[in-house]
Amino acid sequence: MKSHPNHSINNLHKISVAPMMDCTDKHFRMIIRKISSKALLYTEMIVVQSLIYTDKKEKFLNFNKEEHPLSIQFGGDNPQMLKEAAKMAQDWGYDEINFNVGCPSPRVCSGNFGASLMKEPSKVAKCIESLKNNCSLPVTIKHRIGVDEEDSFDKLNSFVREVANAGADRFTVHARKAILKGLNPKQNRTIPQLRYDVVQKLKETNPQLLIEINGGFTNIAQCIKALNELDGVMVGRSAYKYPLRWSNIDQEIYGENTTSKCASGIILSLIPYIENHLEKGGKTWDICKHLINLVEGIPNAKIWRNYITSRSIKQELSIDYLIKVTSELQKMGY
Repeated sequence: MKSHPNHSINNLHKISVAPMMDCTDKHFRMIIRKISSKALLYTEMIVVQSLIYTDKKEKFLNFNKEEHPLSIQFGGDNPQMLKEAAKMAQDWGYDEINFNVGCPSPRVCSGNFGASLMKEPSKVAKCIESLKNNCSLPVTIKHRIGVDEEDSFDKLNSFVREVANAGADRFTVHARKAILKGLNPKQNRTIPQLRYDVVQKLKETNPQLLIEINGGFTNIAQCIKALNELDGVMVGRSAYKYPLRWSNIDQEIYGENTTSKCASGIILSLIPYIENHLEKGGKTWDICKHLINLVEGIPNAKIWRNYITSRSIKQELSIDYLIKVTSELQKMGY
């Protein structure tokens, strides 16, 4: 089993890139790590039942050492399985464990985990206790401000306090409630309206807790404003679709003296990683599906993205050609 050195995550949660299914795999995380060396990154949600019962655990747990600091997110409701998962996460070298109580997917909720678990705070508390008691890693939780008709501040505050007493180290709060009856997961990302005021009130009511906010952040300036009142900001879709718009995170959030980053520089720096992936039997599309988001807001960006997409899907994109077209971007200053 792989082992990586432990990394301090103290204050690194100021900015994090949210766990997103079919998005935040290890290839995307390598791209983001070229943009920020400080932001906390997350795996996609891993269902603990799938992890426990598979004989291919490396498929779920493997990551690149460059991805630190990295949090692994689990979904589940079985304390005994979470106990085993916690041990695996620590043995494998993750920096933190996050417990998902925010996903509104019907498939997730039918398994009685994700957002539906907010209706059972005592069960969530037992899950957190199981994670905490079986590893030495920070254990955090991601949740909503409410679920369906259970959306009062008192219920939210009671939920958070019970989970805090169970040992949760940080609360990442998606600032809208989940509507499990009638809305699909995509709609739940934009409906109903965001309620930043509820998260702020939660922090004011519990100043001793680490409270991080999630939902709707599209630029660094918004994050800086939120950090005046809260302990962290989690960025989601904007970081995935427009990664380069976040290229000054280390400078503006962490005070690092970093050089400016451009799409061509990031792509060219990833060539050895892409070559290694191909040597192991991987496909260019595995990485290029994320890589294309770096090229936006420049002349003929759509043409460039479409060409790289079509060639990589057909497995017709060579490393030499990728270097050639990327070098042309570099000559234009992109």
